[in-house]
Amino acid sequence: MLELASVIVLGILAQWVAWKFKIPAILPLILIGLFVGPISTLISEDGTKWIEPVWNGQEGFFPGEGLFYFVSLAISIILFEGGLTLKKSEINSVGPAITKLITLGSLVTFLGAGFAAHYIFGLSYKISFLFSALIIVTGPTVISPILRNIPLRKDISAVLKWEGILIDPIGALVAVLVFEFISVGGEGAYTKTALIEFGKIVLFGTSFGFTFAHALAFAIKRKLIPHYLLNVVSLSVVLLVYVQSDLFAHESGLLAVVVMGMVLGNSKLPNIKELLYFKESLSVLLISILFILLSANIAIEDLLLVYNWKTALLFACVVFVIRPLGVFLSTRNSSLKINEKLFISWVGPRGIVAAGIASLFGTKLALKGEPGAEYITPLVFTMVLGTVLLNATTARLIAKLLGVFLKKSTGILIVGASQVSRLIAKYLQKNSRHVVLIDSNKENIEKARGMDLYAEEANIFSEDLTSNIEFSDIGYLMALTGSKEVNKHAIDRFRKQLGENGAFRLISSEELQNPDIVNPVETLFSSKDDFINLSEVARNYPRINEISLSSKEEFKKEIAALNKEKDAIPLFIKDSEGELHIISSYNETMNVQNNYELIYLGKPKELF
Repeated sequence: MLELASVIVLGILAQWVAWKFKIPAILPLILIGLFVGPISTLISEDGTKWIEPVWNGQEGFFPGEGLFYFVSLAISIILFEGGLTLKKSEINSVGPAITKLITLGSLVTFLGAGFAAHYIFGLSYKISFLFSALIIVTGPTVISPILRNIPLRKDISAVLKWEGILIDPIGALVAVLVFEFISVGGEGAYTKTALIEFGKIVLFGTSFGFTFAHALAFAIKRKLIPHYLLNVVSLSVVLLVYVQSDLFAHESGLLAVVVMGMVLGNSKLPNIKELLYFKESLSVLLISILFILLSANIAIEDLLLVYNWKTALLFACVVFVIRPLGVFLSTRNSSLKINEKLFISWVGPRGIVAAGIASLFGTKLALKGEPGAEYITPLVFTMVLGTVLLNATTARLIAKLLGVFLKKSTGILIVGASQVSRLIAKYLQKNSRHVVLIDSNKENIEKARGMDLYAEEANIFSEDLTSNIEFSDIGYLMALTGSKEVNKHAIDRFRKQLGENGAFRLISSEELQNPDIVNPVETLFSSKDDFINLSEVARNYPRINEISLSSKEEFKKEIAALNKEKDAIPLFIKDSEGELHIISSYNETMNVQNNYELIYLGKPKELF
């Protein structure tokens, strides 16, 4: 009981360390697991592990095949959650470079790493290509923490973000298929009978996943499941599909849950986001326990097995040859520059799915006596640990050396996605500014997305708001909601992180009505217009206008004219190079020159 409780406590501690130091959680998880497992045998008095999930085959808190069953069920839930995140619409919208990365890039990794493992370690083609299939996966849980605090051009962060999200279930699916192909192959050649068995695995896996996904979706849409049971029923169905599919065709369960997740993720379910949050939380707990157990279960002999120059050579081939080759082939004829392609080539940490499935498949094949299966788990763990360590420690430096590190974050975060926010955001977007809108109002977000704006349904009070790597190049913050509390909280909390170049908010109705209150320095646009005034002007004249300027005197004259007009509110100054400058209530400090423009919302000047 003490060991089991220790695993849970250490797992959550590792997650906290990862959050605190903004590193991938898999790094402290594996390190802790290795320390209390195989490494502890070198320092303990009796030479035993501090935490031993299984010993002598039949003892421990996972006796017999208990650990094997737990890993199988945990991986099935993690893969289902990964499948839920894969949206068909996202693949269609991410662009050709990302589509090629998850197809052509995956193929290059699969073939390149497979042949490299075969010729360097002398492993069979079956084991070599299972290894290469497992390391296709990068994953958002390892990419996001690395990129979160590196200001990059949006195109670079988007490529890495979407590659990680989309390749997770795809890589898992490839690994499952390769493993199942090995499982039916036997000792010799792949006979007709073996290929039929493989066909049965694919058929039952896809059939069970597809059928149960639609059945669950039907039950949710018809409200046959009460809301408070929705999450646990979904969990039980995932486990049922995994077990039942395995009974009909051995080893088809993992394929079934991946397919089920993909089908459900693309169904228009009213509760899909809630279901995803639950599975995400459950996955965090399972991953925390799973990777400490798996790392601790590795024997010191397994580590010594790959403690040689061959492992270093294979690692170098994957990181310095195969990854860049896949990236450059996938991004050929794209808008990405050479230095940007080099940075994307450098950032390719392997993820949680790779390590988890490797342990499961390695154990299964070792039990079957497959030659070389003992290399799978330590080799994949080495790749995961090595790439995460390399990227987590050097990504920022490499970004600076390659010149992709943004010296000034020019992206703009707009809190609130009302009509006013959408009009301003669209104008900013047309002027080549990266704009992100956030709002807790789903209808506002849908309208913003309908205007081809990047918008996220989010709560400004949420703790994990800044985990979104879309914020990596944000340097300006504009709080444009009708709530004084929300606007003030946004400024107070995110001024340093997201508003380093300027953090502004609308004047509140209370400040507007009370002449004794001194206008705060962060007042946005005008000291005489609150959210209500802005909304009325946007409703009456939903357009943004431009006035040419030649001097500071003319600027002051035009500002005075706009201030007299009820349906006109000044917003920005556009300089001669097209750069936009936010107007605050302290606009008298602005240095306006010839060929500048005054940007305002409201009635066209000819109607004044």
